[in-house]
Amino acid sequence: MVAGGFGDLGGRRQVTLISSERWAELMRDLGANLPPSARRANLLIAGLDLQDSRGRILRIGPTRLLINGETRPCEQMEAAHAGLQALMRDRWGGGAFAEVVDGGEIHVGQPVQWENEP
Repeated sequence: MVAGGFGDLGGRRQVTLISSERWAELMRDLGANLPPSARRANLLIAGLDLQDSRGRILRIGPTRLLINGETRPCEQMEAAHAGLQALMRDRWGGGAFAEVVDGGEIHVGQPVQWENEP
């Protein structure tokens, strides 16, 4: 699932993403129940693993995002819950950052899929 809309922005880190499954795993391992919004990512996606996705194109409705790398967790994650920052350092737990290749309006419930294979 996704929410938001992105258009003509500049830079390699225009959008940050986190997977709902990875967030649930982090919360389970931490014994916490923080909402995904605590991560402060722009998009929460379901059904896809973001680990090692650098260079891949993610399609959300008409929008195409080029994954440029891993979003490394900052001190604010530790402030949200003790131990969270360290847990997020493993297996792209902080999610990914991307640039918009083709902008467009996206909505909750639109299909999210990889456009290219690694």
